[in-house]
Formats: sequence, structure tokens, C-alpha cells
Amino acid sequence: MSDRLPGFSTLAVHAGAQPDPTTGARATPIYQTTSFVFNDADHAASLFGLQAFGNIYTRIGNPTNAVLEERVAALEGGTAALAVASGHAAQVVVLQQLLQPGDEFIAARKLYGGSINQFTHAFKSFGWNVVWADPDDIASFERAVTPRTKAIFIESIANPAGSITDIEAISTVARKAGVPLIVDNTLASPYLIRPIDHGADIVVHSLTKFLGGHGNSLGGIIVDSGTFDWSIGGKYPMLSEPRPEYHGIRLQETFGNFAFAIACRVLGLRDLGPALSPFNAFMILTGIETLPLRMQKHCDNAKAVAEFLAGHPAVASVSYAGLPSDKYNQLARKYAPRGAGAVFTFSLKGGYDAGVSLVSKLQLFSHLANVGDTRSLVIHPASTTHSQLDDAAKVKSGAGPDVVRLSIGIEDKEDLIADLEQALGA
Repeated sequence: MSDRLPGFSTLAVHAGAQPDPTTGARATPIYQTTSFVFNDADHAASLFGLQAFGNIYTRIGNPTNAVLEERVAALEGGTAALAVASGHAAQVVVLQQLLQPGDEFIAARKLYGGSINQFTHAFKSFGWNVVWADPDDIASFERAVTPRTKAIFIESIANPAGSITDIEAISTVARKAGVPLIVDNTLASPYLIRPIDHGADIVVHSLTKFLGGHGNSLGGIIVDSGTFDWSIGGKYPMLSEPRPEYHGIRLQETFGNFAFAIACRVLGLRDLGPALSPFNAFMILTGIETLPLRMQKHCDNAKAVAEFLAGHPAVASVSYAGLPSDKYNQLARKYAPRGAGAVFTFSLKGGYDAGVSLVSKLQLFSHLANVGDTRSLVIHPASTTHSQLDDAAKVKSGAGPDVVRLSIGIEDKEDLIADLEQALGA
């Protein structure tokens, strides 16, 4: 095995993990502690001064979390990763390293509603300004670039519609602008798409979704590709300039191709504090072990359900990139040949009222605000996750009034179709 690169399923089970050296425990232990004993005063000083790696305090790092970080970095093809409390926390920590007050970042319009809200409203208090672009019009990203632009943010598979984003094309825009491309890979997971292979510089996830996979633990993660030059034009002083809190070291010079992950840990997580609990890290690690099996079942079921809905008389349209007739099918074949994901939307001929009514009539599908669970889930975005948007913005984000979002689980597809059939018939 020494000369062989392990396959994806092997990495999902083993990456980052070793038997516990003290007890021999095979499963990664939950290191449920706030802090760690130093060997001596010099050891403590070297840890606090970033001259040695090790554990100080669980807000900054923990051995259970470290296994999770190494595993996701391996699955994504990155150099290092940092686990945090949620996907939203990951976005805050990433952008804190890149943006100063008054700076801008470009974001695709087709995003999770919570991200749209966070970018539009919450980030204003930091002086960070979002400029929106259309992922179906790559030139709109080019037109949005200004001297204040510091990053571009997209989703690989967009929530809620399940549309596929042309990562390589937008990466070309980011390279030309000299800014990093950040890709939220939550809906795809690295099993379907590895954005770094297509030009992404930073990958983020809500671990709560497909990576954890069981709807029982919140978490987020940041993956550093190690490919971006943070010294470009002095744009990123958090990484390229001397850090006064660490005796003047320059993070890029000191840590090279994993400097961004280090910055997120020692400048972001340390001071903002959105730490992931070791227990949640353990739960998510357990989920990742079955990621390849679950994701393939999710995708196979989703395609079958989408095909059923596409032929139902009460359905106006289905937005699922796995259907040959879908406008994103060619991008799905390019970026996600194993399957187009498990989250998609469909529109009902009865409009808003029909969407609200349908979710109340489903019995096997759970009506809740989440995706990526083993269980199949349903929601009406216009009245819930995207309700803060005006009608025009809802339509642009793929969450119009007649739209229902499904997250297809790993149940028997026949049972899922039967439940939808009875609800649509009612």
C-alpha cells in the first residue's frame, strides 16, 4: 500500500485516523476536554508562538476534530482543513481572512437562502459588501469585478434548484482578477464533485448535511487547496503582512501551501470562537465512513423520483440536472458523472397554495428545514428558507412561489414515489 494512493472509499473510512496509542481503541475517541497539559514552559511558549504544532485549548483545536479535518482535506484533495461549528461559521471565518471594511466579494445569485441573507444583511455590519452575479452568465462575474473585489463565492450544486455551476469557467474569471474562488460543496460532497480539481482555491461545507448525513450534528469545514499566492499585490494582509499577535511572522512565508487553513485557525477560530464540539466531530466522522454508499443511493433515488415527477400531470416542471432534458445536464455529465445530487425542485401547476398544501399531505417525507439526511425531506422555500427575499429575488434564486424542494434520502424509491403520488393526488 505504500506506493498506492488509496481510493475514495478507503479514505472515507481511514484518512486521518489511527488506533489510539494509549488504549488501542480503533474508533477515533471523543476527546471531551477543554484544554491540554503542556510538557513544560518552553513547550507552552512554542505552541502559543506557532513554533510547534499541538493542542492548547479545544476552541482552537482538538484531536477528534483533527481527524475530521484531515479526512475531509484528503477527500477534497486539499492541503489542510479547519472544522468549525456550522457552515455559516465557515463562511464568516473564510471571509474574515480576505476582506477588510469596504471590500467586496462576488457571489452567485443561486445560493442557499441563509447564505443570501448572511451576505446581504449580516455582513454589512463588518463592512463587507456582496455583489451578485448570475451563474448562468459567466460574463456577469467579469463585469462585477472592481479594484475592491477580494473573492468569488459559488455553490458547486446550487441550493435549492440543484443546478450545476460551471466551476472551471468562473475559476478563469477569478484567476484573471487575481482573487480566490470559494466553492460551497455541501450539496455535492467530494464524492460527486471535487472543486479543487476544477480550479477552486477554498472549499467550504456544511458538515451538517451529506458529510454527516444523519441529521444529528451541526458542523462546518474549510478546506485549503494550497494553490493560491496570498502575496498578490498586497491584497491579503492577514496572510502576507507581519502578524503582531505572533511576533511578526508572515503566515504565508511560514506555512506555505497550508497558510490559509492556519490563518483561519489562529486568526479566525481563535478570536471569533465558533468551535466544533468533539462529540459532533465524532458523529460526523462516523457519517463520513458511509458517504460513498449513501451518496450513490441518494443520487439513484433522486433520479427515479425526478423522472416520476416529470411525468405527473400536476407538475409544471422539474429542475433536476440528472434528467437528459434539463438545461444543466451537460454540466452534470462533466462535473458530476456519478450523479447529479439528491436535492432538487419542482413546480406545481397550482402555484403557491399547491406547494404549501403538498408538504402537509406527504407522510414519508419530513417537512423541515434541512437537506442531506438519510431521510427524505421536503420544504416550500418561498414560505420558509427564502421567505426573506422579495418575489423577484425568490425567482432568481430558484425558489419561486410554486416551487417545492426535495432532499431525497436512502429509503426504497418505490415508497418515496408512492408517497408523492398520494399527496399529489389528494
